[in-house]
Amino acid sequence: MKVLSIDSSGLTATVALVDENVTIANYTMNHKKTHSVTLLPMIDEILKMVEMQLEEVDGIVVSGGPGSFTGLRIGTATAKGLGLAIDKPLIHIPSIEGLAYQVYGFEGLICPIMDARRNQVYTGLYTFVRDREKLSFKVVKEQSALSIEDLISELNGQKKHVMFLGDGVSVHKEQLESEMEVPVFFAPSFLNRQNAAAIGTLGIQYLKEGRKVTACAYQPEYLRVAQAERERLEFIESSKLEIRETKPEDIVTVLELERENFPDPWSIANITDTLNQPHNICLSAVEAGKVVGYLFATLIEEVEILAISVSKKKKRQGVGRALMEELSKIALEKEICRLILEVRESNHAAILFYEKMGFARDGIRPEYYSDPKEDGVLMSLKLIDTMD
Repeated sequence: MKVLSIDSSGLTATVALVDENVTIANYTMNHKKTHSVTLLPMIDEILKMVEMQLEEVDGIVVSGGPGSFTGLRIGTATAKGLGLAIDKPLIHIPSIEGLAYQVYGFEGLICPIMDARRNQVYTGLYTFVRDREKLSFKVVKEQSALSIEDLISELNGQKKHVMFLGDGVSVHKEQLESEMEVPVFFAPSFLNRQNAAAIGTLGIQYLKEGRKVTACAYQPEYLRVAQAERERLEFIESSKLEIRETKPEDIVTVLELERENFPDPWSIANITDTLNQPHNICLSAVEAGKVVGYLFATLIEEVEILAISVSKKKKRQGVGRALMEELSKIALEKEICRLILEVRESNHAAILFYEKMGFARDGIRPEYYSDPKEDGVLMSLKLIDTMD
């Protein structure tokens, strides 16, 4: 059994090829470059060096969080894209668990800490238990986000010696040394950061146990939502924004929004016909009983967005994002992993919005639009967690 493993949950980017008996290749980088720049070239390089095709692996192991929101998204997108391309499963390794597994054989408490800012850390507790001549990896406490004070209090209560590792050590080492009441150790530098060979080895065990998912269904585990997402949720809560199915009584308001935003608006007949098609998804964003945005899409093998619009008074307030995220949720529930659309070439605001949501430009459809005549920009999105 052979796997490709990827870890981009922290500052370190690391990829490896691992089989049941040996680490075939391991490439680790921690040097001022974003994972979006380094990850795919690293994978390409190790495959070339060992003269191997990606299709030869039995699965793709990915460190699935917690950690850097951007890093996790890049790692997840890379793993999902490769998994879909070669039709192989993904194996999720919790980031903290992957760190702990590097200190193989330590029979005290292993406590990885990743800096989560605001005096918090992502952490968990692990150990190795000896049973005759066999060592078993044991989860003592599942990974979670804690304040450093709460973690210290909990560890002091355990009355066991502790091994710390992870990027949170450099941030909190002085406090740990001064406030810990049990013996503490700090892992050496070569064990102190993420390593894809470790999660690959653990991933093979998981794969044998059947702990795998399809590339389409895989999602990372953030533990804590990003600041932008917290602000979006606060906005939705404060404004009582509701995303629901579009109803026949919404048609007049949808028509008004069409005329407000587009030079060639849909007619009532177009809108009505769209609502009546069984394969279509029609969503309305409603605030205080009034439709302030809508999204129409058709769903067959892919989800094609037919129209999306938001009232000018509600633009840049999260309404469009909320509609798009609800559509993505529906698509994933139906095991559809790709959204496609076309947009007027001159509609720069819409193109910027789609790019922020993660859409990529695929090409141009010449003179697709009329009144005025204009090219359409083709865009698509492979569905992952797109929240910033």
